Amino acid sequence: MTTPAPHVLVCGGAGYIGSHMCKRLARAGCVPVTFDNLSTGHRAAVQWGPLEVGDLLRPGDLRAVLARYPITAALHFAARSLVGESVREPALYLRGNVTGTLNLLDAMRSAGVMRLVFSSTAAVYGNPITTPIDETHPAQPINPYGLSKWLAEQQIQAYCDAYGLRAVCLRYFNAAGADADAETGEAHEPETHLIPNIIRAALDPAAGPVKLFGDDYPTPDGTCVRDYIHVEDLAEAHLLALRYMDAHEGRHVFNLGVGQGYSVAQVLAQCRALCDGAPASEIHPRRAGDPATLVASAARAHQELGWQPRHDLASILASALRWHQRA
Repeated sequence: MTTPAPHVLVCGGAGYIGSHMCKRLARAGCVPVTFDNLSTGHRAAVQWGPLEVGDLLRPGDLRAVLARYPITAALHFAARSLVGESVREPALYLRGNVTGTLNLLDAMRSAGVMRLVFSSTAAVYGNPITTPIDETHPAQPINPYGLSKWLAEQQIQAYCDAYGLRAVCLRYFNAAGADADAETGEAHEPETHLIPNIIRAALDPAAGPVKLFGDDYPTPDGTCVRDYIHVEDLAEAHLLALRYMDAHEGRHVFNLGVGQGYSVAQVLAQCRALCDGAPASEIHPRRAGDPATLVASAARAHQELGWQPRHDLASILASALRWHQRA
C-alpha cells in the first residue's frame, strides 16, 4: 500500500515566504495546504497545493480546514509585518498576530495537530545590546510588530508546556531574493522592503528615486545595517525544523541569518553595479521603530538543525532582479 503524502497546513501560503515554502514542501513530497485570507497574498502564488481562503480571526475557518485534510503539522507565516504601520496602528498587530496565533493554537489542539513552525522575527530583540545577536539576547521589542511576535512566541511556549505541543520559532533577519525559477517572488503592495524597492526603481525610471530612510545612524556610513537572508534558505530551514520536531519535544528558538551585515548604502551600490548605475536615490527621515544594526548569530541553527545558508547578497540581488524582470 502506498503511504499517503503528509499534508502540511501553510498559514499565509499565498504570501512571499509562504509561497516559496509551499514549493519546497511539494519538492519534499508533502502536500502544502495554503490557508490565506488573500489580504496581502496572491491567489496566483498558490501553485503547489490547494488553497483554502479563510482568516485566522475566524476560528470556524480553521476548524473546517483542519477537518477537511489529514494535516500533520502547521507552518505559520500569516501576519501583519510593517513596522511603521504597527507604530501607527498597534491594535491591528496585537489582534492579527497575537489573537490569530492563539486561534491557530486552539484549532490545532482540537484537531490533534501537535507540531508547529512559527515565523518569528529579529524584531523581538529590539535595539541590540551585543552584535551579532544570538538567541540568548534579551527580548526587548521597540515596536508593536516585534511585540506582537514576542507575545505569540510566549503563547506557543505555554501550549508546549501545558498541552505537549512541539514547536520551533524561527527568528528571521531580513528575508530577500526570489525563487531560482522565477515562479514566485516578492510582490507586496505597498512594498516597504529595501531590495525590491531598489530594483523596481532601477527597472522603471518613471518611478522616481528610491527612498532611503535615515543617513544619521551610528553605523560606518550612517545608513541602517541588516543581515539579508535568501528566501530559499529560509524555506530550507523550515523543512529542517519540521524534521527536528520528530525527535525534540517542547519549544525551540533559532535565529536565521547569514551573520554578515550590509548597510543600505552598500546594498544600493551592489544593485547599481547590476543595473548600469540605476537607480537614483534620495534621503528621507528615519522610520519610527527601526534599529540601527541587526546582524544574526545563527550558530544554533547550524549546529542543531544542520542548516547552512547557500546564498550571499550578490545571489539575493541577482535572483530578485530576475523575478522583477519576468513579473
